[in-house]
Amino acid sequence: MKIEIRKTTESDIVPVVDFVRATGFFRENENEIALEVITDAVYGHDESYQSYTAVIEEEPVGWIMFGETPCTVKTYDIYWIAVSPVCQKGGVGTGLIKFAEDMIRQQGGRLVVIETSGTDTYVPTQQFYYKNGYELAATVRDFYDSNDHKLIFTKHLT
Repeated sequence: MKIEIRKTTESDIVPVVDFVRATGFFRENENEIALEVITDAVYGHDESYQSYTAVIEEEPVGWIMFGETPCTVKTYDIYWIAVSPVCQKGGVGTGLIKFAEDMIRQQGGRLVVIETSGTDTYVPTQQFYYKNGYELAATVRDFYDSNDHKLIFTKHLT
């Protein structure tokens, strides 16, 4: 199957938010934020968000959102990356992260930062970042909740 990655469109909003929810990784308030930021990106309300959707035969199966980190010189955050549960471990996530890194390079980006939870649920996510060349740069203990640390991964693109 051929995976196409394209700018997120209005018709992607509902299916993307549906599979973000279906992953089971995010709390309800995070799901609501996903809807808010993807909507802002699609309708141009926040031009700092760069939102792309992976599709297979026109069906949205993955989503990534990134942007330049305010008050930095060419550091970028990957704010969201999610893959439909039926397509996980099929290369969609790796395709999305490589696509984002290429886009960031084209924009002169030098450093990518990704934040995630340190709970056991997120071990596969952490392994995904390691597999794609990211390194653990910092841990903020008890950030999201008691015993739910924020892990900060980075990758230099130079």
